Amino acid sequence: MVDHHHLVQSPERVLYFVLLQLVAIIGLARALGWLARRVGQPRSVGEIVAGLCLGPSLFGHWAPGVSQYVFGSASHLPLVIMSQIGLTLLMFQIGMGFDFSHLREAANGRAVGLIAATAVIPPFIAGIGLGFGSHGPLAHGVPVLPYSLFLGTALAITAVPILGRILVEYGLTRTRVGAITISAAAINDVTGWLLLLAVAAFASARFSLAAMGVRLGYLALYLLVCGAVIKPLVHRFLRQVRWPEGGGLAGDVLALTLLVVFVSGMVTYEIGIFTIFGGFVMGVIVNDNTEFVARFRQTVGDFVTVFFLPIFFTYAGLRTNLTGIDSLDLWLWCGVITLVASVSKGLGAYMGARLGGLDRTAAGVVGVLMNTRALMELIVINIGYSAGFIPKIVYTLLVVMALATTVITGPLLRLLLPRMGHEIPSGVDA
Repeated sequence: MVDHHHLVQSPERVLYFVLLQLVAIIGLARALGWLARRVGQPRSVGEIVAGLCLGPSLFGHWAPGVSQYVFGSASHLPLVIMSQIGLTLLMFQIGMGFDFSHLREAANGRAVGLIAATAVIPPFIAGIGLGFGSHGPLAHGVPVLPYSLFLGTALAITAVPILGRILVEYGLTRTRVGAITISAAAINDVTGWLLLLAVAAFASARFSLAAMGVRLGYLALYLLVCGAVIKPLVHRFLRQVRWPEGGGLAGDVLALTLLVVFVSGMVTYEIGIFTIFGGFVMGVIVNDNTEFVARFRQTVGDFVTVFFLPIFFTYAGLRTNLTGIDSLDLWLWCGVITLVASVSKGLGAYMGARLGGLDRTAAGVVGVLMNTRALMELIVINIGYSAGFIPKIVYTLLVVMALATTVITGPLLRLLLPRMGHEIPSGVDA
């Protein structure tokens, strides 16, 4: 007779704990997501808070034994992989959801370029300055230059998945401001990833300008092939599909869609840009086929947002311990980091939007939206933290900053959108 409790990593035991974790994650994320919507916040804010509650900040602090049993009895790897698959599919959905026809107007294209630049350069510089300023009290013993560069990159990034969900909730996906903002954010994110790759390579003394040039060349080639070859093939295929009654996707079409999205993610990974970017590009390729988009959302959409996304937020929360911010000094630093991040990013994007020809209110909306970081930036911090260039306490302060910059988005949009003449839809769940 085999004692299953002593087979530490038997598949059945791992499955049991993964299911236990999923019950806790999906249940709490759904409840707090609902609560967030009730108080006028994006659902993702509630899901992030759920992640923090399940981590060492609350659950691990007040019930360490139970927390260890639930989250410490099996490897986190299944959660990490599920969260990344979910994120890739979410990015595909976000790419599908946008009306890029606005960008064919030269003025809008110019606005996108200006916003993308002004939303990256000021926060990157401000982050480096903050790194040098906070190095003594917060990161003593860590090399100052890599620490400051990681901080700059963390401040420069925008969370495209969360931004996309906020645009859906506020009915902005088909508007000029929505299209300009998501396009600028997508460029911002690619720039952020390239910055991250350069900073990580520099910090580990492996940086080479030639290697960076090769990577950019491959990225350009990939985008060219997607536009010139993949897009016409996909559209020819979709034109020949006989859509089934009832509004969903046929199994074969869904299987082919998943294959294309995953292969695209693998290609972007090989290029050295993160897998989820491949999902976004495929979404953009199919986004003008409205029949396919509607059917994909009907078949898979809810499953991605209800099942996969909370796992992503919770995993980040498990690595964050808010009880570590235990002095007035640290709370002051938390305030300074949040203020510098918000002002440099929001004001930068606002100035770019104004230079790009948007009026004050629309530029304000762009500034608010581009400041949404949520937990995308934690990818940056995780790499810095794992490499030993970001101390644990700074990691925690940056999580608080990411949450604060996202929480403020809802109230500010409610203030600005009516002034822009935009009616916020009621009850849209994203």
